Amino acid sequence: MGATALVIDPAFRLHDTGPGHPECPQRLEAISGELERRGLRQRCTALAARPATDAELLRCHTLAYLQTVRREVAYGAAVLSTGDTAIGEASEDVARLAAGGSLAAVDAVLTGAVTQAFAVVRPPGHHAEAARGMGFCIFNNVALAARHAQVIHGLERVLILDWDLHHGNGTQAIFWRDASVLYASTHEWGNYPGSGAASERGAGPGLGFTVNCPLPPGTDGAAVLGALAAAVEPVADRFRPELVLVSAGFDGHRGDPLGSFQLTDGDYGDLTRFCLAIARRHAGGKLVSVLEGGYGLAGLAGSAAAHVEALLAG
Repeated sequence: MGATALVIDPAFRLHDTGPGHPECPQRLEAISGELERRGLRQRCTALAARPATDAELLRCHTLAYLQTVRREVAYGAAVLSTGDTAIGEASEDVARLAAGGSLAAVDAVLTGAVTQAFAVVRPPGHHAEAARGMGFCIFNNVALAARHAQVIHGLERVLILDWDLHHGNGTQAIFWRDASVLYASTHEWGNYPGSGAASERGAGPGLGFTVNCPLPPGTDGAAVLGALAAAVEPVADRFRPELVLVSAGFDGHRGDPLGSFQLTDGDYGDLTRFCLAIARRHAGGKLVSVLEGGYGLAGLAGSAAAHVEALLAG
């Protein structure tokens, strides 16, 4: 098998967010088409997604929330009552598949079948908290991946690096008091959902295991990398993660309609290499990235391709 795997499933397109919604099925088509065009998909190992079970989802979410999602999707609601998440008739099934696809990527990496994997899934997940969906997120794919690595594979320390333009409030909340998962985020300060101040550092046993790097509108790739190197790299080196997970949002790309960062395709290659360097130092190179945001289709496609190119280069 190749050293890098991809999870891409046509079923992810069935999550219907309605006309004009930025988190649309065309996002997957843009990524898949660009990876095909550049010959990158053919160089990767294909991994099949599978639905996450209730037991797996309950590692991060409450039973009441799972029941709410099932009930409101079945009733034909257009938006989850817990927040502002658009849903359609297939949304529960697709969200379970996105979560399960992320777990399949973890399994492939931690069993040694591949060294890195990119789960190209939707809906995204990092805004979803234990008991509510938010933003465009239903289940927290990357948080579930971290717990899966711990529960099934016995890992003690997992690092989540979140470079999405928006702060991953859901991931932060799930691991707020947890010293076994280091959550680190760069994000545009003042943008949705409004959390992620540098003073937000965790609580109790988890104090110091949340690292936030809020950055101003207009920030470029060099500044994002500089913030990671200054604020995150030293903490990660002390933490010594056994697996690196990446909340890979590409909405920091210049021209993205939901933000004002100024990153280029190449910057996402640099960010990937930064994450890989931490993974090589502490985790034998083991890294799993999970798609989050990115809503300008050209920027999303180019950035995701740069990400995969860097993964393939190791």
